[in-house]
Amino acid sequence: MELVLKSNEERGRREMKSLMLKLLRENNNLLNNGDSAEICNKNIYNSCQSCLYSLLLQFRQAAEPGFTDNSMDSKGPVARKIALETDNLLWLLDILSDRQAADEFVLIWSNQQELATLHSKLPIVSRHLVSCITAKIFVGIGKGEMLPMKETRQMLIQTWLHPLINDYCWLQHGCRSFDRKVVEEGIGRTILTLPLEEQQSILLSWLGSFLNSGDNCPNLQRAFEVWWRRTFGRPRALEQRGNLPNEGTL
Repeated sequence: MELVLKSNEERGRREMKSLMLKLLRENNNLLNNGDSAEICNKNIYNSCQSCLYSLLLQFRQAAEPGFTDNSMDSKGPVARKIALETDNLLWLLDILSDRQAADEFVLIWSNQQELATLHSKLPIVSRHLVSCITAKIFVGIGKGEMLPMKETRQMLIQTWLHPLINDYCWLQHGCRSFDRKVVEEGIGRTILTLPLEEQQSILLSWLGSFLNSGDNCPNLQRAFEVWWRRTFGRPRALEQRGNLPNEGTL
Protein backbone atom coordinates (compact mmCIF):
# COMPACT_ATOMS: atom_id res chain seq x y z
CA MET A 1 0.00 0.00 0.00
CA GLU A 2 2.80 2.40 0.86
CA LEU A 3 4.52 1.74 -2.46
CA VAL A 4 1.30 2.51 -4.35
CA LEU A 5 0.70 5.71 -2.38
CA LYS A 6 4.19 7.02 -3.17
CA SER A 7 4.19 6.08 -6.85
CA ASN A 8 4.00 8.85 -9.48
CA GLU A 9 3.55 6.54 -12.47
CA GLU A 10 -0.07 6.84 -13.52
CA ARG A 11 -0.60 3.50 -15.25
CA GLY A 12 1.19 1.47 -12.59
CA ARG A 13 -0.75 3.22 -9.83
CA ARG A 14 -4.06 2.68 -11.56
CA GLU A 15 -3.49 -1.02 -12.14
CA MET A 16 -2.12 -1.76 -8.68
CA LYS A 17 -4.83 0.25 -6.93
CA SER A 18 -7.44 -1.83 -8.71
CA LEU A 19 -5.64 -5.09 -7.95
CA MET A 20 -5.06 -4.30 -4.29
CA LEU A 21 -8.65 -3.20 -3.80
CA LYS A 22 -9.79 -6.49 -5.31
CA LEU A 23 -7.45 -8.56 -3.12
CA LEU A 24 -8.43 -6.68 0.03
CA ARG A 25 -12.10 -7.21 -0.76
CA GLU A 26 -11.49 -10.94 -1.09
CA ASN A 27 -9.71 -11.00 2.26
CA ASN A 28 -12.16 -8.81 4.17
CA ASN A 29 -13.75 -11.80 5.93
CA LEU A 30 -10.34 -12.91 7.20
CA LEU A 31 -9.08 -9.46 8.13
CA ASN A 32 -12.28 -8.44 9.91
CA ASN A 33 -11.54 -10.74 12.82
CA GLY A 34 -10.32 -9.30 16.12
CA ASP A 35 -6.86 -7.81 16.31
CA SER A 36 -6.12 -8.30 12.60
CA ALA A 37 -8.94 -5.92 11.64
CA GLU A 38 -7.85 -3.32 14.18
CA ILE A 39 -4.23 -3.41 13.02
CA CYS A 40 -5.22 -3.21 9.35
CA ASN A 41 -7.56 -0.28 9.93
CA LYS A 42 -4.96 1.52 12.03
CA ASN A 43 -2.40 1.20 9.23
CA ILE A 44 -4.89 2.54 6.70
CA TYR A 45 -5.73 5.52 8.90
CA ASN A 46 -2.03 6.25 9.43
CA SER A 47 -1.74 6.45 5.65
CA CYS A 48 -4.77 8.74 5.52
CA GLN A 49 -3.19 11.12 8.04
CA SER A 50 0.07 11.17 6.09
CA CYS A 51 -1.72 11.98 2.82
CA LEU A 52 -3.82 14.65 4.51
CA TYR A 53 -0.76 16.31 6.00
CA SER A 54 0.98 16.34 2.63
CA LEU A 55 -2.15 17.77 0.98
CA LEU A 56 -2.37 20.52 3.60
CA LEU A 57 1.28 21.45 3.03
CA GLN A 58 0.61 21.87 -0.68
CA PHE A 59 -2.42 24.05 0.02
CA ARG A 60 -0.43 26.22 2.43
CA GLN A 61 2.32 26.70 -0.14
CA ALA A 62 -0.08 27.55 -2.95
CA ALA A 63 -2.03 30.00 -0.77
CA GLU A 64 1.01 32.04 0.25
CA PRO A 65 0.89 35.70 -0.89
CA GLY A 66 2.86 36.25 -4.04
CA PHE A 67 3.03 32.57 -4.92
CA THR A 68 3.51 32.74 -8.68
CA ASP A 69 4.91 29.31 -9.43
CA ASN A 70 3.62 27.92 -12.71
CA SER A 71 2.80 24.81 -10.68
CA MET A 72 -0.77 26.02 -10.25
CA ASP A 73 -1.67 25.07 -13.77
CA SER A 74 -2.89 21.50 -14.23
CA LYS A 75 0.58 20.24 -15.21
CA GLY A 76 2.62 22.03 -12.54
CA PRO A 77 4.30 20.26 -9.60
CA VAL A 78 2.01 21.61 -6.87
CA ALA A 79 -1.14 20.82 -8.82
CA ARG A 80 0.20 17.33 -9.60
CA LYS A 81 0.98 16.74 -5.92
CA ILE A 82 -2.51 17.89 -4.90
CA ALA A 83 -4.05 15.57 -7.48
CA LEU A 84 -1.84 12.67 -6.31
CA GLU A 85 -2.72 13.02 -2.62
CA THR A 86 -6.39 13.49 -3.45
CA ASP A 87 -6.33 10.31 -5.51
CA ASN A 88 -4.62 8.52 -2.63
CA LEU A 89 -7.29 9.63 -0.17
CA LEU A 90 -10.10 8.57 -2.49
CA TRP A 91 -8.50 5.14 -2.83
CA LEU A 92 -8.03 4.76 0.93
CA LEU A 93 -11.64 5.83 1.44
CA ASP A 94 -12.73 3.09 -0.98
CA ILE A 95 -10.80 0.54 1.07
CA LEU A 96 -12.27 1.78 4.36
CA SER A 97 -15.80 1.77 2.90
CA ASP A 98 -15.38 -1.85 1.80
CA ARG A 99 -14.32 -2.70 5.33
CA GLN A 100 -17.26 -0.75 6.80
CA ALA A 101 -14.72 1.34 8.70
CA ALA A 102 -15.04 4.76 7.06
CA ASP A 103 -16.94 6.60 9.82
CA GLU A 104 -13.71 7.87 11.40
CA PHE A 105 -12.57 9.14 8.00
CA VAL A 106 -15.72 11.28 7.81
CA LEU A 107 -14.87 12.75 11.23
CA ILE A 108 -11.27 13.44 10.20
CA TRP A 109 -12.34 15.08 6.94
CA SER A 110 -15.01 17.17 8.68
CA ASN A 111 -12.32 18.55 11.01
CA GLN A 112 -10.15 19.89 8.17
CA GLN A 113 -11.17 23.51 8.70
CA GLU A 114 -7.78 24.91 7.69
CA LEU A 115 -7.82 22.96 4.45
CA ALA A 116 -11.35 24.16 3.71
CA THR A 117 -10.37 27.77 4.44
CA LEU A 118 -7.35 27.58 2.14
CA HIS A 119 -9.49 25.93 -0.52
CA SER A 120 -11.01 29.21 -1.70
CA LYS A 121 -7.56 30.76 -2.13
CA LEU A 122 -6.43 28.27 -4.78
CA PRO A 123 -7.34 28.33 -8.48
CA ILE A 124 -10.28 26.05 -9.12
CA VAL A 125 -8.34 24.05 -11.72
CA SER A 126 -6.00 22.74 -9.03
CA ARG A 127 -8.38 22.48 -6.08
CA HIS A 128 -11.61 21.00 -7.47
CA LEU A 129 -10.43 17.39 -7.24
CA VAL A 130 -10.35 17.76 -3.45
CA SER A 131 -14.11 18.27 -3.52
CA CYS A 132 -14.41 14.75 -4.97
CA ILE A 133 -13.62 13.51 -1.46
CA THR A 134 -16.52 15.49 -0.01
CA ALA A 135 -18.82 14.28 -2.78
CA LYS A 136 -17.83 10.65 -2.15
CA ILE A 137 -18.56 11.03 1.56
CA PHE A 138 -22.01 12.48 0.89
CA VAL A 139 -22.75 9.56 -1.43
CA GLY A 140 -21.61 7.09 1.23
CA ILE A 141 -23.80 8.69 3.90
CA GLY A 142 -26.76 8.84 1.53
CA LYS A 143 -26.43 5.12 0.76
CA GLY A 144 -25.98 4.17 4.41
CA GLU A 145 -22.41 2.95 3.81
CA MET A 146 -21.09 5.51 6.31
CA LEU A 147 -22.89 6.21 9.58
CA PRO A 148 -21.19 9.17 11.27
CA MET A 149 -22.71 10.77 14.35
CA LYS A 150 -25.05 13.75 14.01
CA GLU A 151 -22.36 16.19 15.17
CA THR A 152 -20.01 14.89 12.48
CA ARG A 153 -22.66 15.28 9.78
CA GLN A 154 -23.28 18.84 10.95
CA MET A 155 -19.57 19.63 10.85
CA LEU A 156 -19.18 18.03 7.42
CA ILE A 157 -21.87 20.27 5.95
CA GLN A 158 -20.61 23.35 7.76
CA THR A 159 -17.01 22.82 6.65
CA TRP A 160 -17.27 21.36 3.15
CA LEU A 161 -20.66 21.97 1.53
CA HIS A 162 -19.84 25.52 0.42
CA PRO A 163 -16.46 24.55 -1.16
CA LEU A 164 -18.25 21.69 -2.92
CA ILE A 165 -20.85 24.09 -4.33
CA ASN A 166 -18.09 26.46 -5.50
CA ASP A 167 -16.39 23.62 -7.39
CA TYR A 168 -19.54 22.00 -8.72
CA CYS A 169 -19.24 23.11 -12.32
CA TRP A 170 -15.69 21.82 -12.56
CA LEU A 171 -16.58 18.54 -10.87
CA GLN A 172 -19.18 17.84 -13.53
CA HIS A 173 -16.65 18.27 -16.33
CA GLY A 174 -13.32 17.43 -14.68
CA CYS A 175 -14.11 14.23 -12.72
CA ARG A 176 -14.79 11.17 -14.85
CA SER A 177 -16.35 9.25 -11.95
CA PHE A 178 -18.61 12.14 -10.88
CA ASP A 179 -22.32 11.21 -10.98
CA ARG A 180 -24.33 14.36 -10.39
CA LYS A 181 -27.63 12.68 -9.52
CA VAL A 182 -26.06 10.30 -7.02
CA VAL A 183 -24.09 13.10 -5.36
CA GLU A 184 -27.14 15.34 -5.09
CA GLU A 185 -29.16 12.49 -3.62
CA GLY A 186 -26.41 11.94 -1.04
CA ILE A 187 -26.20 15.63 -0.11
CA GLY A 188 -29.98 15.87 0.24
CA ARG A 189 -30.27 12.76 2.38
CA THR A 190 -27.46 13.92 4.63
CA ILE A 191 -29.14 17.30 5.18
CA LEU A 192 -32.48 15.63 5.91
CA THR A 193 -30.97 13.63 8.79
CA LEU A 194 -30.42 16.87 10.72
CA PRO A 195 -32.95 18.72 12.94
CA LEU A 196 -35.55 20.72 11.01
CA GLU A 197 -34.11 24.08 12.03
CA GLU A 198 -30.73 23.16 10.60
CA GLN A 199 -32.32 21.76 7.46
CA GLN A 200 -34.04 25.12 6.99
CA SER A 201 -30.84 27.13 7.44
CA ILE A 202 -28.83 24.94 5.05
CA LEU A 203 -31.51 24.65 2.38
CA LEU A 204 -32.35 28.36 2.35
CA SER A 205 -28.65 29.12 1.96
CA TRP A 206 -28.50 26.57 -0.86
CA LEU A 207 -31.56 28.17 -2.50
CA GLY A 208 -29.74 31.48 -2.83
CA SER A 209 -26.81 29.75 -4.53
CA PHE A 210 -29.04 27.72 -6.82
CA LEU A 211 -31.04 30.74 -7.97
CA ASN A 212 -27.79 32.50 -8.87
CA SER A 213 -25.92 29.56 -10.39
CA GLY A 214 -28.48 27.09 -11.76
CA ASP A 215 -26.79 24.00 -13.21
CA ASN A 216 -23.47 25.07 -11.70
CA CYS A 217 -24.91 24.32 -8.26
CA PRO A 218 -26.18 21.02 -6.80
CA ASN A 219 -29.89 20.59 -7.43
CA LEU A 220 -31.37 19.89 -3.99
CA GLN A 221 -34.99 20.55 -4.91
CA ARG A 222 -36.06 17.11 -3.76
CA ALA A 223 -34.58 17.66 -0.29
CA PHE A 224 -36.10 21.15 -0.20
CA GLU A 225 -39.51 19.69 -0.98
CA VAL A 226 -39.22 17.09 1.78
CA TRP A 227 -38.16 19.74 4.29
CA TRP A 228 -41.04 21.98 3.23
CA ARG A 229 -43.61 19.25 3.72
CA ARG A 230 -42.15 18.24 7.05
CA THR A 231 -42.24 21.84 8.24
CA PHE A 232 -45.47 23.15 6.76
CA GLY A 233 -47.50 20.42 5.09
CA ARG A 234 -48.07 17.74 7.68
CA PRO A 235 -48.68 19.88 10.78
CA ARG A 236 -51.33 21.86 8.87
CA ALA A 237 -52.98 18.68 7.61
CA LEU A 238 -53.02 17.23 11.11
CA GLU A 239 -54.47 20.45 12.51
CA GLN A 240 -57.26 20.35 9.93
CA ARG A 241 -58.08 16.77 10.89
CA GLY A 242 -57.79 17.52 14.60
CA ASN A 243 -55.26 14.72 15.06
CA LEU A 244 -51.90 14.42 16.72
CA PRO A 245 -49.08 12.34 15.27
CA ASN A 246 -48.58 8.89 16.68
CA GLU A 247 -45.51 8.45 18.86
CA GLY A 248 -42.42 7.65 16.84
CA THR A 249 -43.66 9.11 13.53
CA LEU A 250 -41.88 11.85 11.62
